[in-house]
Amino acid sequence: MNTNSDFKSGFVAVIGRPNVGKSTLVNSLIGQKVAIMSDKPQTTRNKILCILTLPDAQILFIDTPGIHKPKHKLGELMLRAAENTLKEVDVVLFVVDATAKKGPGEQYILDRLANIHTPVILVINKIDQIAKTEILPIIEQYSSLYSFRGIVPVSALEKNNLDAAVAEVKKYLQPGPQYYPEDMITDQPERLLIAELIREKVLHLTREEIPHAIAVDIEEIATRANENLYIRATIYVERESQKGIVIGAGGSLLKEIGKLARQDIENLLGSKAYLDLWVKVKKDWRNRDGILHSFGYE
Repeated sequence: MNTNSDFKSGFVAVIGRPNVGKSTLVNSLIGQKVAIMSDKPQTTRNKILCILTLPDAQILFIDTPGIHKPKHKLGELMLRAAENTLKEVDVVLFVVDATAKKGPGEQYILDRLANIHTPVILVINKIDQIAKTEILPIIEQYSSLYSFRGIVPVSALEKNNLDAAVAEVKKYLQPGPQYYPEDMITDQPERLLIAELIREKVLHLTREEIPHAIAVDIEEIATRANENLYIRATIYVERESQKGIVIGAGGSLLKEIGKLARQDIENLLGSKAYLDLWVKVKKDWRNRDGILHSFGYE
């Protein structure tokens, strides 16, 4: 652990409307995949702590669910998790999409930021997808709406200008301890990370009506005699028709989900793994408190 008196540490909330690239940004900053990524909005469901340890600082990024108007109890839990985070951190990164016009989603977040005293840094993401001349008007637009402590254009996907974002964050951190060992990149248990990696593959490979009806429960992790991991997981959907979609013709889609998820799980854990996937129906689980709790949504 670092005992340097000049060492800084602190918690940083990463917020923004769904699908602006928050998880991609956090993964790129950490240098390893921790938060799941999808081109479908509202895919992050849990607050995930991601740890960046530098020679002079330890930054604890909290990747929050996208802030949006909830449509069911799961949505309400996701929104509460994101909004509560704003009160618990040292710095807020407000991420916006350079390729999208400011809309009601951004205004909804700006209205909530008006009620906090935490330093807020605007991160304009996806600048690799626009002309450089388009960046300044975006900066001017957002600057007229809120007194940001800093504004940093980045490309999380291309890892462009991330050092500037980290430098901006460090300005507002106080001297503090190194909370976690240098080689630790998240506080999340392996079970949750494995479940999220599986859910990511389902999101990636299924049609629009599936994503938010998906939950993944890791029922068993065991080490076999050959020292390979055995992982049994159940993918829950809300309707029989969704079960058929996830399994696919002759089990083809479920096999593809398993193959892609296993590759990421082996990279995460540094061990060979056998993934045993099942699909079950739990009707309307997103609106049932007991089931939400059993799936880890507090």
